[in-house]
Amino acid sequence: MASADDERAPYDPMPHGPAEVGVGPWEGPWPEGEEYDAQLLEHGDRRNVVDRYRYWSLEAIVADLDTRRHDFHVAIENWQHDFNIGTIVRTANAFLAAEVHIVGNRRWNRRGAMVTDRYQHVRHHATPADLAAYLHQLAPQVRLLGIDNLPGSEHLETTTLPRHVCLLFGQEGPGLSGAAREACDGTLSIAQFGSTRSINASAAGAIAMHTWIRAHADLRGEAAWRG
Repeated sequence: MASADDERAPYDPMPHGPAEVGVGPWEGPWPEGEEYDAQLLEHGDRRNVVDRYRYWSLEAIVADLDTRRHDFHVAIENWQHDFNIGTIVRTANAFLAAEVHIVGNRRWNRRGAMVTDRYQHVRHHATPADLAAYLHQLAPQVRLLGIDNLPGSEHLETTTLPRHVCLLFGQEGPGLSGAAREACDGTLSIAQFGSTRSINASAAGAIAMHTWIRAHADLRGEAAWRG
């Protein structure tokens, strides 16, 4: 006999919670509004979305997110199809980044994104210089700051991130490429106290993005989802 764990959906983010995530078919008269998806109302909504977006179509969710996106961008180099890219996209969605930028190879490993890339604007750039040129022509201009433990980097912990900024991460292992370092307006390091030289790229991404959130995000009322 299959266990309860065997029956769980592969996308279920709560392995010790209910057997299924989400909600079943809508009970009673259907709600009115263009944001609702008839298929979801009829069959249920098992997506990993907050309650605010239950039964909403993908397009309606993205349109609503677009009214509230933050002013920071996230970028990651993609020369080795790093599995961390998907996780960084997922974190960028959680913190509602303006855009995510993939630098290098156009194809990237989406597994870690857990389909959150559908709700996030993802833009491709062939080189770090192309990324910098794109950011610098935006209004207001977006500064490109690399996150890497490089000699001469400023401490992320003692730096107030600009409101309009793009946080650039290198590949797992080698870190920022030489071309990326040249394209950046500056670099920041994350303080570490143990024996290893670096932390996981996706962990670094979460730390840096949350540093921006602490400095600039609106935490009043229901602006942030708290579970």
